[in-house]
Amino acid sequence: MNTSALVQSAHSRKAAGDAFLRFELYPQTSAVFPMRHVQEAMVLPARRLTPMPNMPACMLGLMNRRSRVIWVVDLARMLGLAALDTNVQQYNLVITQVGAVTLGLAVQCVEGITWIEPNQIQSPIGQIIPSLVPYLRGCAIQSQDQTKTLLMVLDAEAVVQSSILRNP
Repeated sequence: MNTSALVQSAHSRKAAGDAFLRFELYPQTSAVFPMRHVQEAMVLPARRLTPMPNMPACMLGLMNRRSRVIWVVDLARMLGLAALDTNVQQYNLVITQVGAVTLGLAVQCVEGITWIEPNQIQSPIGQIIPSLVPYLRGCAIQSQDQTKTLLMVLDAEAVVQSSILRNP
C-alpha cells in the first residue's frame, strides 16, 4: 500500500475517533500505531538496508530516506514475538517519528487506516502476554464481516524509547 492511498483513505472517510495505521505484526496478529506519529508506509527493497554488526537482533540495519539515515527495527522481534523472515526481497516499513527520533518499523504487512474511539481502548492486562504490556496503550476490538479482531494499540513513545534500542 502506498502513502498516497493511505492519505486518501484518511481524508475520504469521516469517522469518529482517532486515526491509526493498522498492520499485521506477525501472522494472525494485528496492531495499530497512532497516525500522528506515522510519517509514511513504504516497501523497502532488502538490498537498500545496510546491516550493522554488534547490534541487538531486532535491529535490521540502516536505510537512507530523503537524505536521512534511519534505523530499521523488526518490531515483532523487539516486542519479544516471532522475528520477520530476513531472507525476503523487501520489507514493509512504517516510518515513525516521536519527537526528534525517526525510526523504521518492519512489519508483516500494512493493512491501512482504521479509526478507534478512545473509549474503545481497554486495558491489555489479561488479554496480551505480560512482556507486551509496557509497549501498549491498550487493546481494542473491531468487528468486520461478523468477525471480531483484537487489535494491539501500541504506545509510540514506549516503542521509540525502548531500552533495547538505547542500549545496543
